[in-house]
Amino acid sequence: MTVSSLSPMVPGVDAGTRPDRPSVTELRLSAFAGHRNAFLPLGPLTLLAGHSGSGKTTALRAYEALAVLGGGARLDEAFPDPLGCVPERARPDAQRRRGFRIGCTADGPEGPVHLDVAVQAEPELRVVGERLTCGGLTLLETALVDPRRPVVQAAWHTAGSSPVTRGPLPDDRLGTALLPLRVAGKTDGQRRVLAAAEQMVVALRSVYACDPRPGRMRAAVPRGSGRLLRGCDNLADVLWRTRTECGRRHALLVGAVRDGCAGPVLDLLAEPVRDGAVRAVLDRGDGVRTALGLLGDGELRYLALALVLFTGPGVLEVDQVAEVPAALQTLTVLADGFDRALDPRQAGELVRLAARMCERGHIRLVGSVSDAARAAGVAGVTVVDLDRERS
Repeated sequence: MTVSSLSPMVPGVDAGTRPDRPSVTELRLSAFAGHRNAFLPLGPLTLLAGHSGSGKTTALRAYEALAVLGGGARLDEAFPDPLGCVPERARPDAQRRRGFRIGCTADGPEGPVHLDVAVQAEPELRVVGERLTCGGLTLLETALVDPRRPVVQAAWHTAGSSPVTRGPLPDDRLGTALLPLRVAGKTDGQRRVLAAAEQMVVALRSVYACDPRPGRMRAAVPRGSGRLLRGCDNLADVLWRTRTECGRRHALLVGAVRDGCAGPVLDLLAEPVRDGAVRAVLDRGDGVRTALGLLGDGELRYLALALVLFTGPGVLEVDQVAEVPAALQTLTVLADGFDRALDPRQAGELVRLAARMCERGHIRLVGSVSDAARAAGVAGVTVVDLDRERS
């Protein structure tokens, strides 16, 4: 694996000025599916490049799983196919146990906070070890002590009359996400644990995994919540809402669509059809409207990804941290196949658009691409090359 930065890569900031918005700045795949000891630096806009089979989709899947766990979900929700996460050559131990290890770093007001998790995939799915550290200090550490009980023994930093507090935590959830419910925050040490855990949870939870499916975007859809699904199936319903709610952003979206779609584009809108449904159309001018169902896959994926970049958590189907002000959260978009079905012009325009939006700080993007050449010369792009030699 090699890493290149097409502009100075800044995974965090200078020690004197910590970022206000927590964000994940490194993904660690110590032993996960086809990855071994992989450390992936993540900037505001990161493109994972490599040939088919290099592990791009797997890396995004690991990131999304950590995000799901950060929201307090169970392991089986984060890893519906846990055996597929076990390294292929991993051999079971004497108790027939196999598993995988992943982790990440979240930078923010507390400085870089590191989370590492060891998961047992068989004979049953469970957390067998977790460590949360900051500034060289272990704030939380868990271990499976009695395999017969569905708990792990946890120890978290106290720095009071006793240096640590011990207690059981469930073995099917991320301990870091549970700490705010278990730690009182009475000592400086406990407050430090809470601050680090909350920074990690905020950084992880604000994630939107997106993979537009052109085949599903072509049909008319019923009116609904106006929140964009991960496959962008309901794009017409979202356009019906956003066109009237934010004229400025809509105008910028139309400009981007004009750059990426063939033929003239005067407007992009949704219009009602039978039974209360709506369909999306391009207004070509002079009374001519082209239904999105007539566009090619590349145009539809380009249009959907541009819409994602111009909108925010209020429009996207994403799990926000309700107790944290939106101004202190950064939405991270995970886009598998960011350049899939796009022609070179569309791919270049989309990378430049993503770089402009990510530069503002309220949105980050990690996408997989088959060819990172279109990012050449675009400031603010971090390219991680996942190609590796095969034995």
